[in-house]
Parts: sequence; structure tokens; C-alpha cells
Amino acid sequence: MNTKRIRSGLLSNTCWVGFLLAASILLGCGCAAGAAEARSAPYTGLAATPPMGWNSWNTFGKEINEEVVKGVADKFVELGLKDLGYQYIVIDDHWHGGRDAQGKLIPNPKKFPDGIKALAGYIHSKGLKFGIYSCAGDKTCGGEVGSFGHEEDDAATFASWDVDYLKYDYCHAPDDLQEAIQRYTKMGNALKATGRPMVFSICEWGPRSPWLWGRKGGGHLWRISFDVGDMWDSPHNAYSCIGILAAIDASSNLEKHAAPGGWNDPDMLVVGLGNKGYIKGGGCNSAEYETQVSMWCILAAPLMIGCDIRNMNAETRRILTNPEAIAVDQDPLGKQGNRVARTASTDVWRKPMANGHLAIALLNRGDQETTITANWKDLGVKANESLGIRDLWLHKELGSFRGSFSAKVAPHATLLLRAVRPK
Repeated sequence: MNTKRIRSGLLSNTCWVGFLLAASILLGCGCAAGAAEARSAPYTGLAATPPMGWNSWNTFGKEINEEVVKGVADKFVELGLKDLGYQYIVIDDHWHGGRDAQGKLIPNPKKFPDGIKALAGYIHSKGLKFGIYSCAGDKTCGGEVGSFGHEEDDAATFASWDVDYLKYDYCHAPDDLQEAIQRYTKMGNALKATGRPMVFSICEWGPRSPWLWGRKGGGHLWRISFDVGDMWDSPHNAYSCIGILAAIDASSNLEKHAAPGGWNDPDMLVVGLGNKGYIKGGGCNSAEYETQVSMWCILAAPLMIGCDIRNMNAETRRILTNPEAIAVDQDPLGKQGNRVARTASTDVWRKPMANGHLAIALLNRGDQETTITANWKDLGVKANESLGIRDLWLHKELGSFRGSFSAKVAPHATLLLRAVRPK
């Protein structure tokens, strides 16, 4: 959700420092436990790989309506997105029409004249899944009615509407860590109690370290950073988004908390927005958009498209529909990649894959073309071992290499590679 809107739950500087200290204590004494939890917690089968789909917020914001959602579902099938694994169509904020006399949620009748259940049925008829949005406060980030105090009733309503996915925000809610955990856990339990399988997306933006408790709270993914805007790099302040690069850095060192059934979420893809959506920021170029997809795949992050796919151009479609990149993200081993080398302007990332292959990302953070080297010792590979290297954007075999691999990488670009050991 857009951080530019006023949030009663925004952290003050004092609270922020307190949460960082609390998180450091938790991390210091609980890293091993967190890793064990991520691997041993009961797994329901939901979100076996990072969820893929589309969310309405970045492009449409408060202008979302039934016609748009149906059009997106149609394009998912027509453009082959469904066949590539994109399956969730998620309505974000501003679908609401308040509550009826019995306190039940109702949709905005002008935006959704046929109702939410009928819309979900349309999406299901396309072989897709339907998601909706609510908030752990008494109001949503956009000022609509929230679910606080109505968790069981709202979960039952979502189930009756055949919802498959709930994005749950944290506006107009207390900063307190334990209160946040309780509110999310209450909704997580309410969703389970309905008997309908629903993916639970915890969207509290990262200040309360949801990777430490999100899975126990019923979450299948949890935001690890503030909202990502359509820009390359920007730090967070109280009323702005962060850039792609800041979100990548926020994801570093969290790999132990990701596993099938629970994923670190660095927010939605801004690919193709071109500064024309509800989320602003100046707009990114193709190399930067390609980097976002490359790094989200290395990070085993959810891939939630934010642009208007009904009108996306050929370049946007190329970036969002690269099957070799998507295969890295959706690898069944469920390992999040980690950064293994860094200089002032470059990163090398490594992601183990189920078939024994490695995915490698060479990220140029800087403003000048530069040569980046992946050394085998950093990748955990023996120096004399030969690896076949494939470029996943060029769809081209680059040859066999021993000891290291080097390539020139354009500014803000990422070389996404697959390293294959010979049989």
C-alpha cells in the first residue's frame, strides 16, 4: 500500500530504533530457531513456491473496478501469463462499500455491481485465483473500513465469496510489536477456521521483523520492506516509497526465513509502470526493470505484477514473461538466494536450485558499465570445477569456465545466469 498516505501506525524515530533493537535481540538469539522453524513448521501446501499474479494498487489505486479486473483476467489467459505461473488476481484497497446492518462487509455497488462472489467466479472460470485486501486497523490505508474487531466475520465473508488470497495491511494500527503479532495471528487463525484454503499475505512493511513470526501467525508471505516505487534507488522516509535497490538490500541476510509455504516479500513489481501508475517515482528504464525481475527471482520473492497488462508494450511483456527467469523464482527447492560478494558498486548473488544447478546474479549498482566477477570460492564451488554458464536473458550458452566467470554489466543492469555442473 502506498506509504504516501497518512498512517496512524507509522513508526516515529524513537519507535524505529526500539524495533531495530528488539529485532537485533530476536535475531541474535533466534537465528537458528528461525531457520529451523522455516524448515520444520507444518506445511499446508499453500504457496509451495512464491505466489505469482497481479495486484491492482500500483496502476489503479482507488480507481479499481469490476471491468478492469475482468479485463486483466482475460489478458492473463490471452498473453500466456497463466501458463507461465501467474495465477492470482488481487484487488487492493478501495473495493469497499462499508458494512451492512448486520456488520457484514459489502463491496462498492458502483465499482462492483455484480458483487465480489460473481467476480471471483469469473476469475475462477479462467483457471485463475482471486485475491482481496483488508487491514488490521479499524480503517484501511485509504480510509475504507478495516477488519480490526471483525476478523472472524470478515474471514467467513471472504470464504463465502470464494477468495483464495488475502493481502492484510497495517494502517491505523499501533506500533507495538506484540499487538501487531496478535492482530495478524487473529486473522490468520480466522482464515484457517473457515476451512477454505487462502494464502495470507502479511503487509506490515518490515519494521516489526515479520520474518521472525509471520509463519506462526498464519502468513504465507510477509513484507520485508516499505513500498517500492517506480524508481531505481531511494531510502525510506515517513511519506515516500523506497527504490528497487533499497528493497534488494532490505532482503539481504533473510534467506534462512524463506521456505516452501512462507516467503520474504520485497513488494510488488513496478515493471512497466513508466511512472504512469498510482505509485510514482520518476520511472525506471528497461535495465532497471529487468534487474527487479532478476533479483526478485534470485530472492525467491513473490512476483506480483503492478502494471496495466491490458496495455503493456512488447518490452514490458518480454521482461515479465521470461520463462528461464521465472523458473529460478519458482524452483521447488524453495531457497532464497544470498549475496556472496560486494564492492562499492557491484554485487554477486547465489541461489541453490533443486537440480544441483546454481542461479547467479551479477548486479551493477553503479552508474557506469563495469566488469563483475563471480569467483567459485564465493559460490561454494571448487576452484578446479568446470561450470557451464547460461545467460537467462539472452537465452544463450556462454561456455564452460573454471575458477571464475567475468562479464561487463551495464549501469543498473543485472546479468542473470544459470551455472550447470557437467554430468
